[in-house]
Amino acid sequence: MIKGNRWTVMLTLLGLLATGVANAAPKTFVANDYGAKGDGTTLETASIQKAIDAAAVAGGTVTMKPGTYLTGSLFLKSGVTFEVPEGTTLIGSERVEDYPMLPTRIAGIEMTWPAALINVRDQRNVAITGKGTIDGDGPIWWKSYWDLRATYEPKGLRWASDYDARRPRLILIQNSSDIQLGGGILLKRSGFWTVQILYSHDVHVDGVIIRNNEGGKGPSTDGIDIDSSRKVLVEHADIDVNDDALVLKAGRDSDGLRVNRPTEDVVVRDSIVRRGAAAVTFGSETSGGFHNIEAYNITALAGVPSGILFKSAHTRGGYGSDIRIHDITLEGVAIPIHITMNWNPSFSYATLPAGLRDIPSYWVTLTTPVPEQQGLPHFSDVHIWNIKATGARAAFNVAAYPNATLNDFRLDHLEIQAATAGTIANAKNWIITDSNIQTADGSKVTFTDSEFKDPKDIPYGEPK
Repeated sequence: MIKGNRWTVMLTLLGLLATGVANAAPKTFVANDYGAKGDGTTLETASIQKAIDAAAVAGGTVTMKPGTYLTGSLFLKSGVTFEVPEGTTLIGSERVEDYPMLPTRIAGIEMTWPAALINVRDQRNVAITGKGTIDGDGPIWWKSYWDLRATYEPKGLRWASDYDARRPRLILIQNSSDIQLGGGILLKRSGFWTVQILYSHDVHVDGVIIRNNEGGKGPSTDGIDIDSSRKVLVEHADIDVNDDALVLKAGRDSDGLRVNRPTEDVVVRDSIVRRGAAAVTFGSETSGGFHNIEAYNITALAGVPSGILFKSAHTRGGYGSDIRIHDITLEGVAIPIHITMNWNPSFSYATLPAGLRDIPSYWVTLTTPVPEQQGLPHFSDVHIWNIKATGARAAFNVAAYPNATLNDFRLDHLEIQAATAGTIANAKNWIITDSNIQTADGSKVTFTDSEFKDPKDIPYGEPK
């Protein structure tokens, strides 16, 4: 029994409570204490996983001493903080057997695929942080893709290359919630997509550096893919990749329409794209649709081909609405406003060459026909403003379909300097105001099959 006056008793109880809180503080689990060596040659998968499993019991932090840790797939668990501290590198194994085959979604279809290097699957309250490096050792995987594609293209199988060349992603967040990723961590040389946020919600990516062009040009090495997920915030990303940089996706063709899960309630902001397909991309996997998306304060540098990029195909379907994109700076970006609903036909439209037998089940999925009306993608209620672009090749390259027009787009406060104005087709109920489109050749935008809110005035261009 605790004796004394009531104030003494209270202070004693508070002290005991504080001691209990301190004793209950999250514990740090050092992977080296579980057998990890950090010598760059020993396969450390089992040792690091033991530390993760131990931390999951107590809700602690996993860390490592400085060094290089060769590993296959690791699986983070609820309540665990996974720290890759400065001076530490995790490098992915070059053996595909070190990445177990698991159900997931790849490039818009559900299929079995090698696990990522770092996996958060069916978990909650997980953090990945630190100023160290996660390196996918991409060149070996990139070569496997190019070698396969060289044999597939003459057979009419370009569309199958991305699915048959089984390349591990760097980080996968799947069916999970309350996830944190960032803290200045360096993600490099991913075999395939770098960060995929799939079927997840309440995810915060803050302060990642992505470098996928070291040691060659990594094909399909997207930066951050937000894939049929919701309540996602991405900020302070610094990205150098060879494909989509900051991209929203929602499924492909018949399989994406079957799953029918949108990407919604997303903010992407305060980031820089040094190399990549665009400053921000929607698609080409659009089947589940996009709703309530905001992207702003993004800079893209010279060599990035598109600024704001919407891309889909006439087999994708899906609806995009309530999309807001603003305060974008484009320095030497070829096409500031780029919208195509017939993107990359050799990849987008999968057909089986005659005579093929014993094909994989996902080839059947990819080649399942989509009814015409169901396959047409639709975008509406899009607001784009405060765009500053210099050194562009063409200000606009916009086209959809006469029976699936781009509806109710509002563009204002565009400051674009370009060699030529470009074209806008299949636009309905557009408004372009308070903008300055300067062209070296003196051209104005050519509008085809397009209507504006005020039919008396087609701004900054001429009908065709």
